Amino acid sequence: MHTNRRVGGLCLCLLVVLGGCLGLQEPRNTISYYTLEYPRPELKDKTPLPVVIKVERFTVAPAYNSHRIIYQDQRFKRDEYYYHKWRSNPGDMVRYLLTRDIRESGLFKAVLPYESRFPYSFILEGSVDEFLEEETPSQWNGVLCVSIVLLKADETDVVKRMVFQKTYRVRAACPDQSPRGLAQAMSTAMAEISEEILRDLYEAAKVRVGGMP
Repeated sequence: MHTNRRVGGLCLCLLVVLGGCLGLQEPRNTISYYTLEYPRPELKDKTPLPVVIKVERFTVAPAYNSHRIIYQDQRFKRDEYYYHKWRSNPGDMVRYLLTRDIRESGLFKAVLPYESRFPYSFILEGSVDEFLEEETPSQWNGVLCVSIVLLKADETDVVKRMVFQKTYRVRAACPDQSPRGLAQAMSTAMAEISEEILRDLYEAAKVRVGGMP
């Protein structure tokens, strides 16, 4: 009796161990991560301005405040991919890329991140209002909408402190119907928006520092 129980217990242990080993060898669904990539915009024949811009953290509309890729295939409906995600939150990604593009443009004395305590001339605030894949029967598009506000740092009058506020929205076609195709389309949209913002920032700051040529 005792021998049979020992044998049965041993067999059960072996089954558990073997089952665990087999489970480790089973393929699992992996998560793919995506980000945006594009050449930085260049504005030529412009004189650098003696101003410092501080870029605050961007907010994100609730529907898109997620690492998961959001898509829309019909009105009033939003869904998300489970195994495809953005490498970072849309707000952080857009803010980082925009900060990089403004800094590398060489049009300003310095561009500071939100945590910097260095003195600055202007504050750039922003929000990501749309960041999604738009699916239609004939075409998939990447939709990006960004709103920004430029404020003068040393101005006490609230009305005069506001330099300008603007919303930028671009719909770019996906080269193929896949998350990778969406990443390409969103990169195209971000490149276009970044160049527009950079151009508007420069013109607005130039007026405030005395209309330099």
